[in-house]
Amino acid sequence: MDIFVQFSLIVVLTAAIVGFFRLLKQPLILGYIVTGFVLAPFLLSQVTPKDTLAIFSEMGIAILLFIVGLHLSPSEVKSFGKPSVVIGVFQVLLTAVLGFFVSLAIGFTTIESIYIALGLSLSSTIVVLKLISDKKDLEKLYGRLAVGILLLQDLVACVALIFVSAFSNGSTGISTFVFLLLKILILAPAVFLVGNYVLPKFGSFFASSQEYLLLFSLAWGFGLAALFRYLGFSIEIGALIAGIALSMSPYSREISAKLKSLRDFFVVMFFVSLGSQVVLTDFAGLWLKVLVLSAFVFLVKPLIVIFLLGAFGYNKKTSFFDGVSLAQISEFSLILLSIGVRNGHVSASTFMVMVMVGVITIAASSYLLTYAEKIYPHFAKYLRIFERKSSIKERSIVANYEAILFGCNRVGFDFIRMFKSYGSGFLAVDFDPLVISGLDKAGINCVYGDAEDVEFLNDVNVTKAKIVISTIPDFEANSFLLSTVRVANKTAVVIVLSYNIDEAMRLYDKGASYVILPHFISGEYAADMALKSGLNPHEIAVRKNEHIKYLHERRSLGHGHPVWSHNI
Repeated sequence: MDIFVQFSLIVVLTAAIVGFFRLLKQPLILGYIVTGFVLAPFLLSQVTPKDTLAIFSEMGIAILLFIVGLHLSPSEVKSFGKPSVVIGVFQVLLTAVLGFFVSLAIGFTTIESIYIALGLSLSSTIVVLKLISDKKDLEKLYGRLAVGILLLQDLVACVALIFVSAFSNGSTGISTFVFLLLKILILAPAVFLVGNYVLPKFGSFFASSQEYLLLFSLAWGFGLAALFRYLGFSIEIGALIAGIALSMSPYSREISAKLKSLRDFFVVMFFVSLGSQVVLTDFAGLWLKVLVLSAFVFLVKPLIVIFLLGAFGYNKKTSFFDGVSLAQISEFSLILLSIGVRNGHVSASTFMVMVMVGVITIAASSYLLTYAEKIYPHFAKYLRIFERKSSIKERSIVANYEAILFGCNRVGFDFIRMFKSYGSGFLAVDFDPLVISGLDKAGINCVYGDAEDVEFLNDVNVTKAKIVISTIPDFEANSFLLSTVRVANKTAVVIVLSYNIDEAMRLYDKGASYVILPHFISGEYAADMALKSGLNPHEIAVRKNEHIKYLHERRSLGHGHPVWSHNI
């Protein structure tokens, strides 16, 4: 059969199978993997089409790493804060150490156990960000923490890629490693210098044509990936460095957005290729290792995340959601193992074990995260042992408050400015320990708590407040809070937040006094300001300067919109 016809059939059948998964409201990633598994014995049995699919898969990984690199600028790393970095470091270390001993115990060699341990410690950026984004949870605390931990894991993967690339030519001599290390110490700074000082001079030329900006981006990414492969490194590290070199460019967001659709297509081929590598005939001799490692990723790894988040003061619900979010291995894990196979450090059967672990954990965690809200109540009582309450101002029982604010970051900041003059009559509530710590230092009356904890709501006498405000971007939490207040207080002003018009209307039906829709209210405010200024340039200039001062204050507090939400 003609290669074009075969590849076209792969795309058509992938769309059909994935469409079926969508009708069943199942995670689409599972559809991609199942497609590869189903098609492998038929359309992928000949060498040429399978090689073609592998090439497309490799291109998808290169584009993925290029986009990841675009988000690894210093400002990007800083935006996720110290807790994500520290938690991410300890999570990788603990998971890798435990994973190493587990791998040794079930019969892998020492060098294979090192590769496997690192692979087990990483979680899938593609899967986690796609699922969290689909759930519209990137604004939530667990979503921000998950993105920060993934970012740290990406940095660890970068270092690992550099290390294993030193052995990609088949030599394990220390002189070879030193020589390659010297090459990257020379080459990487040269690339960064070109990216930071030379390319910006031609920025207007590249950006003047949207088509040429896309073409230049592909040329830069693929060109450096090919150069790094020619010099003895992997294409993955070349693509990653190419992205990092452009991360400070003012056009990095636009480049990332333009590559998104292209990346999505090629990454689909990656997951189809991944599914095609699952061979059930080999499963009989490997099933025990597959099940042990899958159980480790699905059970032990989330417990490590939950333990670490609890130790840093996060509540059990946030810890649980982050734990299940990271309960799979990464595409980086398979990339590292595949390089290990090329280097002769990892056997083909070991790689097959990790492929199957990847399929099982990606599938299971996709379901777990998708239905986490329904699953969590069944585990909540068992997770209390992971909460550390002694260092957190969790309960503050005072007679009555006139105003109570739930959610104190971003949108909540404006309400704090408005109500802080109430003193002890105002209470700010959040379940991010960092936010509470900052408010405490600023002298704001605040308490650590959960808007969905009925005991906590009773402790702070929420039904006695004259005004209750929630800037939590979660419909269920706002709906519960609204119902709790309205049962005992029909006259209180209750203001809640929503990003969805239909959910906003449902909140109004439940008795909300006002629903904030940030994406709409900003335009309404701007239009109102223009009318009130009488279209006078001087009046608008005054408001502009006030707004700039306000934005400087917000930026100094680390406020901002999630950077990944628009590009991943």
